[in-house]
Amino acid sequence: MIEVKGLTKRYGERTAIDNLTFHASKGEVVGFLGPNGAGKTTTMRILTGYMPASEGEGKVAGFDLMTQSFEVRKRVGYLPESVPLYPEMTVMQYLDFMSELRQIPSRQDRVDEVMEMVRIADRADSYIGNLSKGLRQRVGLAQALLHKPDVLIMDEPMDGLDPQQQLEVKRLIREIGKEHTVMLSTHILSHAEELADRVIIIKGGKIVAEDRPERLSAQRAGGGRVHLQVAGDGAGLVEHLGALPGLSQVRAVSDGTFEIDTLPGADVRGAIATSVVTGGWQLLELRRDAASLEQIFIELTGAAPASVSESAAADEPAETPAVEEGDEHA
Repeated sequence: MIEVKGLTKRYGERTAIDNLTFHASKGEVVGFLGPNGAGKTTTMRILTGYMPASEGEGKVAGFDLMTQSFEVRKRVGYLPESVPLYPEMTVMQYLDFMSELRQIPSRQDRVDEVMEMVRIADRADSYIGNLSKGLRQRVGLAQALLHKPDVLIMDEPMDGLDPQQQLEVKRLIREIGKEHTVMLSTHILSHAEELADRVIIIKGGKIVAEDRPERLSAQRAGGGRVHLQVAGDGAGLVEHLGALPGLSQVRAVSDGTFEIDTLPGADVRGAIATSVVTGGWQLLELRRDAASLEQIFIELTGAAPASVSESAAADEPAETPAVEEGDEHA
């Protein structure tokens, strides 16, 4: 449903994204990750028809990004990080207006349906300017879903949501991702790890890793750490295991519990288990630490996950006054 090759965007002499090639299939949730300024938002804007690429080619929902941009936009739902809303409209008025622009048949029924879907039906008559940031985010998600898009692209979809709202949005993303293509960026890497079937990590406008989260973890764990637990205090086990090839260090953490650092290139768990049992210790647990997505992200990009994306301030609408969710309708 998304297929791009050699996608490049330049602003004068600055290259925002450089020769990106990737795909996203129907029924797949893809996490698009990178530090501030990596090019995530630029890529998403190109994929939604918001701006053209400088070079490269791509298709979304079977339509060419360069020559069939209008058809692409019909089939893509887009939730930008800062959702452009009309504060003087009520939620119902805004969604009805967006439905009319998209020429959605039976639009009142569809508006009611998406408001229920994103749990905002009880605020239908509230003015958008009086909503909290989390509620405005849900209004933005509702408009992205109005036309039942084949592809849903979301830039920081859970920004400003409380934990309960995040659970609801994650549930919705899973449901949509069963039959549609979902591409999302997030600085909360645990969300990507939980939701994404596959992740793409970019740095400096270039892809530095692309795979399923669990496979990335396995690939990065060539030289890693093994946790070992035996019955009793494990006396003498550090010295016993120290003679095994492929180990760089063995440490006693507490009675019967050990951490073993291994060298890259081999899985030595079998040799450790055999050595422990034949040496007379009772093996209770042996497991290898998998690298978390956050650890992989830091290793590949040299940056900790950020709290905001690289959207330029000039692209963001001015903040509107907000009240808490419990406040009365304006």
